[in-house]
Amino acid sequence: MKIRIHLAAPLALLLATATAAWAQATSKLPEQLGTVSFANSCAPAVQESLQRAVALLHSFWFRESEKTFREVLERDPSCAIATWGIATNIIGNTFSEGPLPARAKQAQEVLERGRAIGAKTERERYFIEAIGEYYDRYGDRTPVQRMKSLSNAFEVVAKRFPNDDETQIFFAVYLTATQSLDDKTFAAALKAAAILEVQFKKHPDHPGVAHYLIHSYDYPPIAAKGLNAARRYAEIAPSAPHALHMPSHIFTRVGAWQDSARSNERSAAVAKAGKEAGSVLHASDYMAYAYLQLARDSDARRIVEEAQGMRAAPTAPRGMHYSLAAIPARYAVERGAWQDAAQLKPQESRVLYTIAITHFARALGAARSGDPAAAESDVQELARIAEALKAEKNMYWSTEVEVQRLGAAAWVAYAKGNRDEALKLMRASAELETKSEKSTVSPGRLVPAYELLGDMLMENGKPGEALAAYEQSQVQDPNRYRSLYGAGQAAAQSGNRDKARYYFSKLIELAGAGEPRPEIEKARQYLGASSRTDSRLHAPPLVSRSHMPSVCCAIQRNAP
Repeated sequence: MKIRIHLAAPLALLLATATAAWAQATSKLPEQLGTVSFANSCAPAVQESLQRAVALLHSFWFRESEKTFREVLERDPSCAIATWGIATNIIGNTFSEGPLPARAKQAQEVLERGRAIGAKTERERYFIEAIGEYYDRYGDRTPVQRMKSLSNAFEVVAKRFPNDDETQIFFAVYLTATQSLDDKTFAAALKAAAILEVQFKKHPDHPGVAHYLIHSYDYPPIAAKGLNAARRYAEIAPSAPHALHMPSHIFTRVGAWQDSARSNERSAAVAKAGKEAGSVLHASDYMAYAYLQLARDSDARRIVEEAQGMRAAPTAPRGMHYSLAAIPARYAVERGAWQDAAQLKPQESRVLYTIAITHFARALGAARSGDPAAAESDVQELARIAEALKAEKNMYWSTEVEVQRLGAAAWVAYAKGNRDEALKLMRASAELETKSEKSTVSPGRLVPAYELLGDMLMENGKPGEALAAYEQSQVQDPNRYRSLYGAGQAAAQSGNRDKARYYFSKLIELAGAGEPRPEIEKARQYLGASSRTDSRLHAPPLVSRSHMPSVCCAIQRNAP
């Protein structure tokens, strides 16, 4: 069934002129959430609403989906499968950490209501019991354990109903959600992708299939496989903020910053119109990240100012807390505004790893501004947070904060003149970071550890080693502004003219249309001087392009 409903978009809330124009155009269109066909035994009168609720769920529009499932249940009290939909929405983002205990209790209560109503079909009963596995012994298990139980339960359902496509699709997203961020084979995600690719051929307009394929390929070595789904998803469900945002997960992985910025401009506009604060902030974090790679500093500054007027309630999703901490920290660190970074103020939050972002930025800022004493207190706070997360059995984020602590401690040591100790700590930070992937809550870590290692090696007069560090950083985080400039500078200082020209040309191509930055001017100066040198070395007569393969190939060989 194609779900189409009219929506309004208050243009005064939109981010920029281009975004406002887009929102004005799309606000006149029927709601588009894609095409779903979810088998069920509920009354004919609620079918359109139920299909819409499932479509909303597939695009992670949880508030609206839960509301619609509740309306379905109110209109048809015998519709037991609606209780599955409500409980599924309460989980929230499949790739996050789950609801707070009070909300989990609501889910358990609604599932009991579903059991009391009684499922009319075997498939509906399986669905209800499968989602119940997630909430079983809720407080005694970690988010990873709960998601593994849900994935295992839906694998049973998928095997029991092999010809039911919705069952296969839901199993695939839960399977992807079990992918360990330190498993470099990406076995679970690729298994899920194989299921979804089959479904994509059968259902090219299904919102969940395109959405979940993006998640399955959301890792640097395989991200390019997700470009087709990324380009399709926004077309399939343009009324859903998350459908407009999700393509930027792939665009970010491959360093396509213009595409990422446009995706999130559209997403933030629709989310604002729907008063979805969490979606606005998530898109804004990705948007600010993209703007900063493009040297669109005024646009990034606008995002910072807008975020300053927002607050996350203690019970708000963790992603909101993350974005509120990350956006101002990125704005300072990406631009090398170290004194500004040192002055950032940690926000009160129940989410410890979001507080760590600010302390990390402060420590880097103070140390790189020549005030290691001030930085040390933030390093100590990072150590405390890492231990607290470990006590909570949140090992992923404990390790991520430890990466930050090591990096910050490295720059403190460097500021004190302990160069060998600093490089040892910075290398340890970089090596630890590469053992896992960044969280889906974020477009990227605040600053890659290998990039910071490159900075330190450059300052220590080791441009050859710095070039290797910057190139290693770009394996995980391609086309970052700071890495491209650092690699170009390191190549130039180590005498590798081909690589210097490659990286500086790439930087100008990436951000040359942005606002003036000293790095862009230096890159242009180098390329201008290099061009003049080449013209002197290669005097007339001119050599035809067909006789110049060696320079081209040298650049390609040396390119990352």
